[in-house]
Order: sequence, then structure tokens, then C-alpha cells
Amino acid sequence: MKGRSLCLVIFSSLVTSAVAHDHDAVDIPEGEYISVEPIDSILWAHIAIMMISFGLCFPVGMVLGLNRHRFHIPVQVFGTVLAIAGYFLGHSHKGREFSSGNVHSSFARFLMPFMFAQIAVGVFLKMHLERGLLGRIRGGVVKIHMVFGALMPVFSWVQMGFGGIVALGFCHGDHLGQCLAHGIMGSAFIAYGCILAIMLLVGQGWLARTGYSQEFLDSAVITAWGIVNTFTEHRWGQKWSHGDYQHTSMGIVWWAAGLIGLLLSRSHGRPKRNFIPSFVIILTGWAMSVHAQHLELSTKVHAMFGYALMSAGLFRLIEIGFILRDAPTEGDPHSWQYMPPFLLVASGFLFMCANEEQLMLIYQNGIDHSSYTLIIFSLSCVVFFYFLILIRLWQQTSGNDGMAIKYEVAGDDSSMDLEMDEA
Repeated sequence: MKGRSLCLVIFSSLVTSAVAHDHDAVDIPEGEYISVEPIDSILWAHIAIMMISFGLCFPVGMVLGLNRHRFHIPVQVFGTVLAIAGYFLGHSHKGREFSSGNVHSSFARFLMPFMFAQIAVGVFLKMHLERGLLGRIRGGVVKIHMVFGALMPVFSWVQMGFGGIVALGFCHGDHLGQCLAHGIMGSAFIAYGCILAIMLLVGQGWLARTGYSQEFLDSAVITAWGIVNTFTEHRWGQKWSHGDYQHTSMGIVWWAAGLIGLLLSRSHGRPKRNFIPSFVIILTGWAMSVHAQHLELSTKVHAMFGYALMSAGLFRLIEIGFILRDAPTEGDPHSWQYMPPFLLVASGFLFMCANEEQLMLIYQNGIDHSSYTLIIFSLSCVVFFYFLILIRLWQQTSGNDGMAIKYEVAGDDSSMDLEMDEA
């Protein structure tokens, strides 16, 4: 029981909640959302195939497509074949049954046509039709293909998360709000860490060309997110609670500090680095580390999330002020500079995996907070390693040192062909 539960927890942490367990250990919402049958081998095959297709093949194919690598089309075709096979397996299993209107199956009805639309656009571009009406619309189609390619990993991440929460019937009724908060905010911190890694390793040239510092972009996002948090955390017309005060005040801190960051990021027309994003990360981490929960396990996991977030902010502050001395990164990054993005990824996973239903599952299976935290950090290492591999793959298949999308003239001056031209 313990070993099986541990394996299930590892998978659950990757997709924000567990997908299987013994029925006598945890209450499964019966009837309306999910049946009590075990997950059969066909459904496990569906899960594995879809994770390989959308989690491995399509991201790798996208990176190869950015540089028009010869292996781009074979990888994309292989991923598509797997996705089609996995889709049919998901509808042919005989194990646990789910409500027909669940969010995972509903999103699949959008994701699969989206995938085929991306393939169709890629085939059109590969035909190199550059005359007449088709030639005139080629530039717009190229941009659509680029946007679709960038959105595919995001949609894939969302769908894998939906698959996890549907498998146990999580995130219904009173649990919906906190489940959304943990999923969205946790994913945002993971994305922030990945973006910082991109900017650190291959984005400095792009930053120099824009005339902005990394802190200007960070402060702009912090300001926007703070405004959203200020007006969405409290339900108007209801009595203010302790949580409402805390989350709303944090939103005010974010947009007010973000405005300071925007001001400090520009001086005499030159990009300037500043401490504001680091300060906001540290303050947010502290608030989460002292955010009491109903379950002791939950309190400890939230505290660990706060500590990881504070560490990310502190490492970033040291990086800017003492390692770089307010200068942009040049050449190979200092080893210290890898810490902030990694800790942001780890803190994102800790927050995603701290929703109340999942922690109740962990508690009922007898897993303590230290073991659970180690599992989450292990997953964070795997995901960060995979993301660095994708960046290295982009570097090795490209002679460009920045993130600017490259164009080349195809035919005459009016016809532009994106380097991301792919099937």
C-alpha cells in the first residue's frame, strides 16, 4: 500500500493531484463525478502516451522547428500519431468512469482540433506557395503558426493538470476556488522560473535590443497581476475575512511596488536594474510561510513554499547587486544565477501540490511533510533539467545568441518566411 501510494503521489504532484489509490484509504466522490473502479491498463497507457506526445514530442518538435531542423517534421509526426492513439485509448478503457462533462474531456474537444489546425497550417507553409493570394497571406499564416506553436506547450500543461484533478474528482463545489488559485499561481511561478532561465541563457541579446532591463518586464507583470489580485480576492457584498485582507493587501503591495520597479527601471533613457522584483518575491514568500492552514501538514507545506520563494528572491537580489553589480549578464552565466529560476520552479510545484484535497490524500496515506517535500523537489529537478535540455537543444541547432525570431526573404521583398516554418 505504501509503495503504491508513493508512486501515485509522484504522478499526482506532476499533474497537480493524484490519479489513483485504494478506495479504503481516501474518499472518492461517488456517482456524480467519478466511479470507484480502479484505473485499468488501457487508461494507464492513455496517460503515458499522452504525456510522451504532449509533454515530450511537441515541445522538442517546437524547439527544432524554430531552427528548421531536419528532425522537426519526424518528431511532430511521431507526436501526432501518439496523440491520436492516446485519444482513442482514453475512450476505450473499461476501468474507472468519469462524468461526461468533466473539464479534461471538454478541453480535449478543443485541444485535438487545435493540434490538427497547427498541422494543417504547417503543411500549407511547407508547400511554399508564394504566388497570388496564397503568397500574399503567407506572412499572416506564418505568424499564426508561430503563435499556435508557442501555445501548444501551455495548453498541454493545462490538459495534463485537468487529467489529474478529474481522475479523483477534485476541484468541485467549495474546493473549486482554492484549487484554481493553487493551479494558476503555482503554474505562474513555474513559468516565471522558466522564462528567467530563457532570458539568462539565450535572451540577453534580445533584452539589449529592446532597451529594457529584465526588472522592467518583471515589474510590468507584477503591477498587472497586483491590480487583478486587488479586485478579485474579495467577493464584494460579503463580510471581509482574514484571508480577504491578506490577499487583497498583497495585491496592493504588488502593484504599488511594481510601479516603483517600472520607475527605477528607466533612467535617462537607459535600462536599469533594481531590487523590486526580488523584494516582492521575498515578501510574498514570507506571507505564505506564515499563512496558517486547517491541517498541520498543509501549514508545513505552505511554509516550505514560502521558504523556497524567499530564497529565490534573496538569490536574485544577491545576483543583481553583488554578482553582476547592476550590469546585464554577459557571456556564460555565473553558477549562482541558476538558483533563482530553479527555486521559482520548485516553489511553483510546492504551491500547486498544496491544495487541500491533495494534502488530505497525502495525510491519509501516512506520508509526512518532509517526504512529500522531497518528492516535489525531485520533480522540480526533473522538470528544470528537461527545460534546460530544451534550451540547450535550441542553442545547438541555432547560431543565434538571442531570442529574436529570424526572418529570411523568400523570393521577392514582399514575401517573408519565418525561420519557424514547420509542419
